[in-house]
Amino acid sequence: MAKTAKIDVKDQDLLGALRSLFSAVLELEEIDAILVPVELPMKNRIMPTLVTDPEQMAAADPLAPAYPLNTAKIVSRLTRKPAGGKIAVVMRPCEIRAFFELVKLNQGHREGLFIIGMDCLGAFANTDYFRFVGPDSQGSTADFVRNALSGTDTASAHGELATACRACEHPLPEGADITVGLYGMDTSRQFLLQAETPEGETLLKDIDASPAQAPPERALAIDALVAQRTAFRDDMFQQTRAATDSLEKLTTYLADCVNCYNCRVACPVCYCRECVFVTDVFDHDPPQYLRWAQRKGAVKMPTDTIFFHLTRLAHMSTACVGCGQCSNACPNDIPVMELFRSVAHITQAGFDYRAGRSLEEKPPLSEFKVEEFEEVVGMH
Repeated sequence: MAKTAKIDVKDQDLLGALRSLFSAVLELEEIDAILVPVELPMKNRIMPTLVTDPEQMAAADPLAPAYPLNTAKIVSRLTRKPAGGKIAVVMRPCEIRAFFELVKLNQGHREGLFIIGMDCLGAFANTDYFRFVGPDSQGSTADFVRNALSGTDTASAHGELATACRACEHPLPEGADITVGLYGMDTSRQFLLQAETPEGETLLKDIDASPAQAPPERALAIDALVAQRTAFRDDMFQQTRAATDSLEKLTTYLADCVNCYNCRVACPVCYCRECVFVTDVFDHDPPQYLRWAQRKGAVKMPTDTIFFHLTRLAHMSTACVGCGQCSNACPNDIPVMELFRSVAHITQAGFDYRAGRSLEEKPPLSEFKVEEFEEVVGMH
């Protein structure tokens, strides 16, 4: 059974208590650095930052509703080869799941890593967060956290949570060494630490955390949140499928695509070093465009936009974790996440697979299963 402890919050300063926790982790002999969201000294921007000096933890802000990128991409870089030390990483649930997919694809390694998972309160899209955060970014974060944990609508005058967050039915981290529990807690007084691995149990002992039990309110709050998000997700699926259930509708849905490929770059599990769409295969000669236009009477430019998205869907729908960074990165606000999650949900259900659920589950199509899709292959 997982071991649980509590961390007291002084002066109702939850963020300060988390910073003290991360500083304590960093000061442990076996930890050489910690990757944590930090407020940069310019424009109140929050970015993952690799910290080695505990004094630098004063700007850490893991609760800010900012999500500029999926940290799994950074953790992949840090673990692709031995880093020469052990790194603690503070990650959202969808970041852990994305990283696990990358580990399965040999794009990173779990060894040498201590994962601190956070109950996820959600985040705004980039543009909405920039409008939301005021000159007092810590005050903005505190207001957001208070509303999110009390069940108050987190929508502000500047926007709602990102659609990916409102449709995410997995707000709790899975696969972390230790989980920071916020839901169902009076975070003005304390929060939970739950050890999920022997390494996590050792950490609880090293920082001398007080043993505790999760209050009944925690399970109730989580169940209510998951039910709300699942209902939103299912409605999103229905609307997206209705908007894309023919080639004509799909063409309209993706009509604003300009082939910037931002969604590919932002996607944590789209890992190819060289994408076919940026090779000579799709660097068409000028006469080709003219021939297409002459044959059809007109040709939309740039070309290959639908083909690009269909190829990405076929390539990585089994690994999609629904983090929403594809939509976050789109300059024309195309609801890419809604399309990819809708397809990925069906694909993963077909293989009885959920991306990032476990490091032990092999990705679909990576191994032969006699019982799989018997109605298609004709084997009994």
